[in-house]
Formats: sequence, structure tokens, C-alpha cells
Amino acid sequence: MQLASHFRITKSATLAINEEVSALRAAGEHVIHLGFGEAGLPPHPLLVNALQAGASLNHYPSTAGARSTRQAIASFFSRDRGLPTEPEQIVTAPGSKALIYALMQATDGAVVLTRPSWVSYGAQAALLGREVIWVDAPVNEGGFPEPDALASALEDATAAGLNPRLIVTTLPDNPSGCAPLPETVRRVAALVERYDLLHVSDEIYRELIHDPDLDVLSPADVSPDHVFVTGGLSKSLALGGWRTGFLRVPATEFGSIVRDAVVAIGSEIWSAMPAPVEPALELGVSGTPQIQERIVESRRLHGLVVNSVYDILVDLGVRCRKPVGGFYLYPDFGPHREVLGTKGILTSDDLAESLLRSYHVAALPGTAFGDHPENLCLRMATSMLYGATPEEKIAALDAADPLSSPVISTNLKQLREALTALLS
Repeated sequence: MQLASHFRITKSATLAINEEVSALRAAGEHVIHLGFGEAGLPPHPLLVNALQAGASLNHYPSTAGARSTRQAIASFFSRDRGLPTEPEQIVTAPGSKALIYALMQATDGAVVLTRPSWVSYGAQAALLGREVIWVDAPVNEGGFPEPDALASALEDATAAGLNPRLIVTTLPDNPSGCAPLPETVRRVAALVERYDLLHVSDEIYRELIHDPDLDVLSPADVSPDHVFVTGGLSKSLALGGWRTGFLRVPATEFGSIVRDAVVAIGSEIWSAMPAPVEPALELGVSGTPQIQERIVESRRLHGLVVNSVYDILVDLGVRCRKPVGGFYLYPDFGPHREVLGTKGILTSDDLAESLLRSYHVAALPGTAFGDHPENLCLRMATSMLYGATPEEKIAALDAADPLSSPVISTNLKQLREALTALLS
């Protein structure tokens, strides 16, 4: 079969780097894995029990999800997010990635993305043949475009006939680990309303804000009639492989129309979420004390380790936005451009390749996130530093001082040594 010559389909950069590191390790190489955004912890035993209890559920569920599952998710939004929600506003799927793609497919026109942003947003737009309007994030923020730049970009795109129809934002951000200031969210929301865009708010990391008292504002709080919120349990409860995605649509006629379109798309592509996973998803969003305690413990561990890597980077003179949630960093090695240039490192792709081949540290280049090649930026994920076995990971989770645990302290020491050698 002959593929169209103008369209080259490539594997997701995050999945590709994970497979590459696995192959290197299988060959006996020691690699510090900062390339893959897996939450890096074992599932809670209660969630395992729920999945086992659902093993006999071999029927096809409703494409939107079982009503009990949608009711549990609606209660989660009402209780934990302060967004009154009915089950009819919820759609489930095998991962929130599928739902974001379906939302893009349900609309037409150009897609507005923040630079940098998660690898799959731009790739999904490309799969649909959509133009992407890139807008830089504000300095020291992430996940949302700079409002003045967004206003200019939308005006220019409209004048050029690009017809912007959908914007995707992330709260908190992947790749930077940052969050937008509330004023940024309000100004972006106003522009979304002015241009009548469908706003997708990817909040898969929302439960992993390190400081629960941090003033974080969702666009759904500001502009509820325009915002479609996606989420799941892959990050907060480390259930990435279980594929637990969900979508909340606005309680409007437009929300119902888009919901029906997403369900129709899902019926032809993924059919439904796997039935055995539904009981675990219901438990995960139920507010059960033991589950909530696991989220709090995970949030603490992620925050301690990612900020320790941030300190290493800053100590070495690397520019980096300070993360406020999740387990990501987006360091800029630009201040070391001259030294790196002597090693043939001129782009972020060169930087990621050299770091892996010469220093055994896996990270992703900024180009994977829509950044300019000449910007010497990497995305680093710190959630794979907790250990190689479930026992090591639980020990890190339970430790009074996780940073002093043998596995984490060794990984941090080796990372510092590798980065020091790279920049020397």
C-alpha cells in the first residue's frame, strides 16, 4: 500500500523514548530515564481489587460510559472541582487522549496551541489535517498562551482565513510543570468567548498541584459555557495503562451537541471504555479516604523530587521555570550554548541525542513540544526516578524523607554528575 508522500506518520515521542530506554536497559545500559511521563508508582491495592472484581464484566458498555460511572465522575466534578455536573455531561473513553482527538474531530478550522505544549496536541491536529496556530506562553507560566499574543494571533489568523475554532490548554502544564496565573486564565477566557472558540482544558494533572493552597483557576470556572474539561486517573493515581479517561461538557445546548458528536466518533473508533475498568474508575473518583491519602502522598513525592531536579538545574546555571504541579521540568540550556556548540550541539534534538548517547540520560527535545529547534530546551520527567520495583517505589512513597532514600539519592547524584559533565 502506498502512503501519501506528503504525510509522514511518526510514533508519539514520549512512547518512542520509553521503548528506546527499555531496549537500552535490556542491553545492559544504565540510563536515567527522564523521557516518559508515567506517574511511576504502583496502583493502590483497593483499585487493584476493584479491577479484579470487574474482570467478569465482558459486555460492551455504553459508549459514553455506564451511568454509575458517569454519576461518580459527575459527583467528583461537583464535590472536588466546584462545578455542578450531571451524568449527562460526562463521556468516558480509554484515555483522555482519545477524547481530545474526538473533540478536534468534532469541530472544523484551525487549532490554537501554546508553545510549548504536550506532544500529542499538535500531532492530532496534523492527523486531522488542521492548521495549528502557535502562541508562546507567558514567561514563568505554562499551559496557556500569553493573552496579548493570543489576541494578535487570532486577529491575524482570522484575517488570513484560517478560521480558528478550537483551543487546547493544560492545567497544570506538560511540559513545564507550571500553571497560569488566574489573570492569564481570565484574559484567555475572554478572548475564547470573543472568538467563539471551543476551549478544551486538559486537567489530567489537576490533582497533583504541589501546594493545595495555590490559587489555581480553571477556565471552566470563568467561562463554563465554552470549556470542555478532560481528565482521568493516569497521573493522580498512576493508572496510565488502565486507560481511564473522562470528559465534562458544558450544561448547554452546544455542549450536548458536541457530546453527541464525541460519542458518535467514539462508537466508531474505540466502542467504549473497557468494562472491567469502570469499577476502578468509580472508586478512583469517589473521594474514599484511602484513595485520597494516596493522591496526597503521591503529590508530595512528585513535588519533592521534581523540585530537587529543578535545584540541580539552577545550580548549574540552566534556566528553568519553577514547577508547581506534576513531575515535569522544561529547562533551557541556552546560557551554555557556547560550550554545547563545541560539542556539536546546536539544536534541542542534538542536545537530547547527546545527553542520551554520551551521558546516559533520556529526555525529550523541545521540538517534540512545538518549540523552535534552536531553543536548547528539553522536557524532563522525574517520575521514573523512584525505583525499579514496586517495593522500591512504595518505600519512596512512604519515606519520611524520600530524597534520602538510596534509589532516589543515587539517581539525583548521577543526574547531577551527568549534567555537570555535559556542561563542562
